[in-house]
Amino acid sequence: MVPDTPASTFVPTDAQALYIHWPFCVSKCPYCDFNSHVRDSVDVDAWQAALLADMAHEAALTGGRPLSSIFFGGGTPSLMPPALVERLIDAAQRHWGFTPDIEITLEANPNSVEAARFADLAAAGINRTSLGLQALEDRALHFLGRAHDVAEGLAALDTAQSVFDRVSFDLIYARPDQGEADWQAELARALSFGTGHLSLYQLTIEPGTRFATLVAQGKLTPADPDHGATLYELTQAMTGAAGIPAYEISNHARPGQESRHNLTYWRYGDYAGIGPGAHGRRGGMATLRHKKPENWMGAVDRNGHGIQSEEPLAGDDRAREALLMGLRLGEGVDLARIAALSGIGVDRLIDERAVEQLTGLGLVRLEGHRLQVAPAGMLLLDAILPEVVAI
Repeated sequence: MVPDTPASTFVPTDAQALYIHWPFCVSKCPYCDFNSHVRDSVDVDAWQAALLADMAHEAALTGGRPLSSIFFGGGTPSLMPPALVERLIDAAQRHWGFTPDIEITLEANPNSVEAARFADLAAAGINRTSLGLQALEDRALHFLGRAHDVAEGLAALDTAQSVFDRVSFDLIYARPDQGEADWQAELARALSFGTGHLSLYQLTIEPGTRFATLVAQGKLTPADPDHGATLYELTQAMTGAAGIPAYEISNHARPGQESRHNLTYWRYGDYAGIGPGAHGRRGGMATLRHKKPENWMGAVDRNGHGIQSEEPLAGDDRAREALLMGLRLGEGVDLARIAALSGIGVDRLIDERAVEQLTGLGLVRLEGHRLQVAPAGMLLLDAILPEVVAI
């Protein structure tokens, strides 16, 4: 894990982030439970008008604080015309203004059609991309329902690294029948590309997905949890040795290459979320947009925004969210900061007896008001959080 890092290193305390959701994909992957949809056609002009209106509504409520990051997520936002991306970036700059080192990320599929747009997307203002490589083996890509093969994916990675200032890519491991030697070889190859950021996720079976149906039918057997733990430990050792350690349970970066946008989430900063299904946090309010694209579009037409709900968060809720997000980070959380933003006393935030017991086991650390889950504890994070978080 990386050492403690002041929040101001990546996310200025007076800044905020913007998330823009593009919900469309060419096809639906069998493991995906994201808000993504397949449509025969998309009216780009109508979507541009709606996204600009939704953005203007949020900006009117959160103006006066610059943006430190913008993230185009999906769905597959690399399917967006570069001209639309540029219009949205320009509008965001007019509404909020940017910090000098703003990070503007766009998620992309690593295929030749979308890679051909990378230069135009960079010219539009994108300075970081996150590629969904997902695997470096053709058979695994077919299993995961991906449309690209390894050669096409690596060609797209090469193009991205020549065009964008910063690049990340995703890999999914602990796939059925993936042995320790298989993952070791695949990860070694991934590390050889010199990419600054890697998101390495174990395959999880999410409710409502095609994979969940196959598991229920007995046609798919997930990896054994103990085997997954072995692969996780191998992942930490290899990435650490390569100088790209974990700074969050599934995210690895060279120093200075951490995702500033995601750090805003994990450090419980404010962010506006626009587009179908987008969540936001602003000034103690939780915002949620309509999820289905057509419903969101209808709401924008009626109301000038796509908000489905807008609820004030009680102090307990804010503190709980901040703890659950922040303890995913290697740097942990500042309990005094969480107490200040939530109005909940430090003594009420955590179960001190549980912290003491877990500290003795080498699973957590508490120094002053800084609480961290130790590297050895990250494997057990889902079990540790309910023990430690008292509210």
